[in-house]
Amino acid sequence: MGSAELATPIFPLSAFNVSVGVALLSIVAGALFLWISSRRSKRALDPEKWIDFKLVKRVQVSPNVTKFRFALQTPTTILGLPIGQHMMCRGKDRDGADVIKPYTPTTLDSDVGYFELVVKIYSLGRMSYHFSELKEGDYLSCKGPKGRFTYKPNKFRAFGMLAGGSGLTPMYQVTRAILENPADKTKIFLIYGNVTYDDILLKEELDSMVKKFPGRFGVYYVLNDPPADWSGGAGFVTADMIKTYCPAPADDIQILRCGPPPMNKAMATHLDALGYSKEMQFQF
Repeated sequence: MGSAELATPIFPLSAFNVSVGVALLSIVAGALFLWISSRRSKRALDPEKWIDFKLVKRVQVSPNVTKFRFALQTPTTILGLPIGQHMMCRGKDRDGADVIKPYTPTTLDSDVGYFELVVKIYSLGRMSYHFSELKEGDYLSCKGPKGRFTYKPNKFRAFGMLAGGSGLTPMYQVTRAILENPADKTKIFLIYGNVTYDDILLKEELDSMVKKFPGRFGVYYVLNDPPADWSGGAGFVTADMIKTYCPAPADDIQILRCGPPPMNKAMATHLDALGYSKEMQFQF
């Protein structure tokens, strides 16, 4: 700035000094806020390298389902996993060979300082063996985030969700993120298939969300082998069930599916027949 400009300031000199002081103070305060925020929201995961997380709590949910809570690096660290994405977990099978498998936590980044995995233990599963052997104090190696799913609030008017077995976990994570955000008005309709009643994951949590968010979230349970007093669906998830309980085809809806390969294939066939375009469908 030249001397002529200084001789004829637009504002009085005192006001100019005050303005500069306020601007500098704002910059310093903003930088301090960003520094504090970055420290509070340090991300635990790394997409390029394996990081070990300590198992701090193990809870048997049902005969073949266990909930594992792992501590993050500090009490204020977040996992750093975008909604609907997953991470890779590494372990050893019963023969001592390395095994890697994707898992989606049931927790969100709003759950600071820890993350939880709800794992269905299969008797012949290689990674299941590793989880069955984990004891409190042991470590699990993880890397991420991974996945193609991207979401922002109110991206769709409604989601239809088709889940089978442990395929519930990404659906549960997306559902929690939507329902716990007061600004997100997206509606969710979940069809959840399992073999037996004991196979249903997070049923108490799902039923609680149905009661807490009436008209926003609904669940229809389907069992291959239902008990005598069962009032839900029986057999396999059908096209008629999808037509009844999921939003009809439209540009502002999306149907998510995640389950065993035979189920995913069958659901894709049903959705195509019901008129859902490829853009309206997403498979985790």
